[in-house]
Amino acid sequence: MQTIKSKISNLPKSPGVYEFRDKQGKILYIGKATSLKSRVGSYFGNFSKTKSWKTTKLSLERGPRIVEMVSRATEVKIHETDSVLEALILESNLIKKYQPKYNVMAKDDKSFGYFVITKEKFPRVVIFWKTELGKVPAKKIYGPYLSKYQMNIALKLIRRIFPFHSNKQQTEKGCLDFQIGRCPGPYVGAITKKDYLKNIRNIEMILRGEKKRLVSSLKKEMKNCAKNHEFEKAAEARNRIFALEHIRDVALINQDLVLENSKTKSWGRIEAYDISNIGGDYAVGSMVVFTNSKADKNEYRKFKIKTVIGVDDVGMMKEVLARRFRNNWPKPDLILLDGGKGHLNMAQKIMEELKLEIPIIAAAKGPTRKKIDIYQSKYLLTYLGRNEEIRERYNSILSDAKLIERIRNEAHRFAISYHKKLRQKNWKSR
Repeated sequence: MQTIKSKISNLPKSPGVYEFRDKQGKILYIGKATSLKSRVGSYFGNFSKTKSWKTTKLSLERGPRIVEMVSRATEVKIHETDSVLEALILESNLIKKYQPKYNVMAKDDKSFGYFVITKEKFPRVVIFWKTELGKVPAKKIYGPYLSKYQMNIALKLIRRIFPFHSNKQQTEKGCLDFQIGRCPGPYVGAITKKDYLKNIRNIEMILRGEKKRLVSSLKKEMKNCAKNHEFEKAAEARNRIFALEHIRDVALINQDLVLENSKTKSWGRIEAYDISNIGGDYAVGSMVVFTNSKADKNEYRKFKIKTVIGVDDVGMMKEVLARRFRNNWPKPDLILLDGGKGHLNMAQKIMEELKLEIPIIAAAKGPTRKKIDIYQSKYLLTYLGRNEEIRERYNSILSDAKLIERIRNEAHRFAISYHKKLRQKNWKSR
């Protein structure tokens, strides 16, 4: 262990996967990291000179299995990756290949997630628990993965580069994904079957950890298209190459940081939304962001309502949320809406359509206007249910009425200020 500790200072700060091995070279444990140096170092920061692990913080934070694993480790091997997304995929592939003892990879374990390529005319990529496998005919299954929440983030990143149809219904009618460009529209003929299946094959290459081969293939495709004067297709291939080589997996990084720093009292990124209008006129929406319970004004956003006419507060909020999630902004750990059950149900439906698992609460003044009534979404994030410390912080936010009211009031203030600005601008132009 002292030998490993001496090597930690030389480890890179880049994302990747690490392997703890015993003196025979057998892999004991495989994990991924946003920063290899930080993550591997966290296993040894509290190691005592007497080698007594029972009283160390490691024993309390990671449990006896990890303490036992670290005590047996004599070597650590790393695999650097270009992104956290690739680290997530590589971790899964290596765990499946080697099945290390301390990764708790029991074959009958129900708590792991899988990417499933469905066997359909236009295949979908869906995420299932082990107990859900078999619900739909599968062409290919990739996994297991330890966090369904991170799988959803990863799939959304991949889908921006290679879009696919995700609904069970074989139609794009009423499909929000199609409206915002995440579904290429195979059932309305917006994409050929050949090109659609190529997208699916490319996604499978990513899930197999073959990004470099995929980039090489796209470069050849780009050159051939340019040679044949198919400049639009060449530009599309070029854009995909750039996206693959510059994956912005901020949400995965943020999620890793939340888990790594789970001892902090505050809870990640909270986004709060409100609507302001007069009889439907000059309607605007606001988004304010609190990071670790403090207002982060650089992240504030405002929206001028474009599609809703008349008095429809829920419809306006729906437009704001749909537009917000078209953008590649850091994903929130919690959404707070100024509204009641109608707002909550609408937002929950949008999250389900976008395959996002983000807890939502709606807060509104009660009948007496003296206190805030709080409504919660039906489920918490998968990782909240499995990480007691994070779950406790989530519950502590729900119990902190003053914090919720402060964030709600800030969203209200920001919306009203923008609404007044539009009214004044219109009045001056008369």
